[in-house]
Amino acid sequence: MKAWCALAFLCLAYFCHSAQSCPAFCKCYARRTEVVCHEVPLTEYPTEGLPKNTTSLTIQYTNITSISEEHLSATPLLQELHLYSNHLQQLSSNLLRGVPHLHTIDLTDNKLAHLPADVFSHAPLCSLVLKNNQIEKADAEWFPDNSSLTWLDLSGNHLRKIPATFFQKLPHLENLDLSDNRLETFPADSLDLLTKLERLNLQSNKLDTLDASTFQSTRNLTHLFLARNKLSKIPQNLFQELTQSLSARSLNILTERSNHSPVDELVCLLCFVCLLQHFVLTHCWEQIYSTLYKTNTRSKTQAVLLCLSGKIMHL
Repeated sequence: MKAWCALAFLCLAYFCHSAQSCPAFCKCYARRTEVVCHEVPLTEYPTEGLPKNTTSLTIQYTNITSISEEHLSATPLLQELHLYSNHLQQLSSNLLRGVPHLHTIDLTDNKLAHLPADVFSHAPLCSLVLKNNQIEKADAEWFPDNSSLTWLDLSGNHLRKIPATFFQKLPHLENLDLSDNRLETFPADSLDLLTKLERLNLQSNKLDTLDASTFQSTRNLTHLFLARNKLSKIPQNLFQELTQSLSARSLNILTERSNHSPVDELVCLLCFVCLLQHFVLTHCWEQIYSTLYKTNTRSKTQAVLLCLSGKIMHL
């Protein structure tokens, strides 16, 4: 009897110690099964001491340079992984195989340049943030077929082009951010499968033109950002399929500060969308005046009259 009691005590002590374990320099919050390692002298992933029931892990401002499948397997119940502002240079293939419940991963502000095939497979990811890295090539092989991803942020990288096949595995995407890259072209049919897309950010690139069919399948798009590109002409019927979803305010954001875009075309675009949505024209004066005021050119009345008379209408 005493032997059984001793064994039970030892087992209880072991499990209690496991539940209270925590990696050095990190903070563990047992009630919400969260671990936070913030601005600590880590050079390797803190596998030792991580509670197995951890569901949220944040590691930021450390000197960690790589993460592997074996590292993440130490926390099989993980749902959120935040790894921003480290020195990550390498992720292993099949990285997420040991975390089948992971839905969010944030890798902002690292030094990632190349990502292997299947790096984001094996987990039901909904949100993936790769902002402010050094990625030069986007590859569809990162993802599984029919990925569950709804939020993808690749802003602030070194992308010069996006392969037309890149989005074929991402049919559920709702938010796509490709701003602050070096994109010179955008394939005309690249968005054809993104019928659920609601928000698209392409601002601060080097785009000089867009095909008229670019947005023909994105009828749920409500926010579109194209400012700070090199667009010199707006193709005919570019926004034809978006007039029911794209608001005048979203359009104002879209056109504001676009390099080399004639102000008259911008004003016409604002008028056109307002009218097609059956708005009273005066409801658009704020957007129209804002655009003209910032460019310091002709009066709003002249621009609108020209627009409506068709002299400079390109839509």
